Amino acid sequence: MGRGLFAGAKMAKDRQKFRWSDRRYKKRMLKSREKHDPLAGSTQAKGIVVEKVGIEAKQPNSGIRKAVKISLIKNGNKLTAFAPGDGAINFIDEHDEVMVEGIGGRMGRSYGDIPGVRYKVIQVNGVSLDEMVRGRKEKPVR
Repeated sequence: MGRGLFAGAKMAKDRQKFRWSDRRYKKRMLKSREKHDPLAGSTQAKGIVVEKVGIEAKQPNSGIRKAVKISLIKNGNKLTAFAPGDGAINFIDEHDEVMVEGIGGRMGRSYGDIPGVRYKVIQVNGVSLDEMVRGRKEKPVR
């Protein structure tokens, strides 16, 4: 590697070349997240509930985690979102408009013992799902 008097240009070029071996840099420059993310880079998105589903928890846990299949309004993509909270699934019906966001955890991957689910429901028909579960608010009639 050149380190002489006029080596600045080569050092800069080499640095640029070797940055591509950094996973995060490559992902950012090729815009992989935006291309493969159903939410298209945004933090939250609205969708219409297609069906309610129960997803079996991964080993060593057991139980059926309640989730909903959603068709996003912005691009028509289908995704599965978890309904957090005790009895939260009862506040969600088919054809409701829900707001979803990432579930948190491992760089956009699924969370905890719920296989293949990367999103959670935060609002139903414009009202916070958490508020409804706690009994502070009623679900609006559309």
